[in-house]
Amino acid sequence: MSDIKLLAGNSNRALADSIAAYLGVSLTKCQVRRFADMEIFVEIQENVRGQDTFIIQSTSFPANDHLMELLIMTDALRRASARRITAVVPYFGYARQDRKPAPRAPISAKLVSNLITRAGVDRVLTVDLHAGQIQGFFDIPTDNLFGAPVMVRDIKERLDLNNVMVISPDVGGVVRARALAKRIDAPLAIVDKRRERAGESEVMNVIGDVSGKSCILVDDIVDSGGTLCNAAEALLSRGAKEVRAYITHGVLSGGAVARITSSKLKELVVTDSIQPTEAVRVASNIRVISIAPLMGEAIARTAKEESVSSLFD
Repeated sequence: MSDIKLLAGNSNRALADSIAAYLGVSLTKCQVRRFADMEIFVEIQENVRGQDTFIIQSTSFPANDHLMELLIMTDALRRASARRITAVVPYFGYARQDRKPAPRAPISAKLVSNLITRAGVDRVLTVDLHAGQIQGFFDIPTDNLFGAPVMVRDIKERLDLNNVMVISPDVGGVVRARALAKRIDAPLAIVDKRRERAGESEVMNVIGDVSGKSCILVDDIVDSGGTLCNAAEALLSRGAKEVRAYITHGVLSGGAVARITSSKLKELVVTDSIQPTEAVRVASNIRVISIAPLMGEAIARTAKEESVSSLFD
């Protein structure tokens, strides 16, 4: 691993440090700061000529600032004659804008993909894209890693699998939930969320028998936390013993943390793809697990030109 260079923006320095420790390398000295008018300035303070370089940068809040940092760091590496530039984006922002939901709406995920490609990135590594087809938005190789192995390990260590049921919080997440359920050999249920008329509250229908079960809600993103909390209530009202949630990306915007701590969720488990805030760290029923070993191993295999997909076999 002495032949690679790891660089970190300001989005998630703790994760970058953990990945570097896993790989047994030091982060490349790189200054990413702001001028008085908040214009971003980047200076790479080590030689990277002919090197295999990896920029670790989630495009989390503030999404636009962190995206610009990634683009400018890429340009700096390209002009410094780096041999290959891989953008390691644990959380890919704008992924929820992957289609036109209405006339004259943008497909922002495609725009961001174009920006990253045109800036000079040669390859992208990310985790649990909101929609798998976003890989096709890039005209460069893109590896979409899965957080499931990290979650499965944690579930096996902490829960009695004989009484576990995996739950998809909506119909759209069934494929993701089914994949995790298969790994732990657990049954699957679905929360069907409907709003019959505009302005009326959502109706939660549970498809499957959850009575007496320890339920695990599985999803890629938790933002406001509303759907998660409502789904937990619906499951408990139908006889579930307890409800936990395993979510890859803890966006947790606005009052989400307060909403979850006061909810009936026994526990919310998120990964460190987004750097947890102080509110998340002190929350009584929110726990963070690390994807640093997963990301580190993927980076090592990419550098050695080995299979990344075999990580998930």
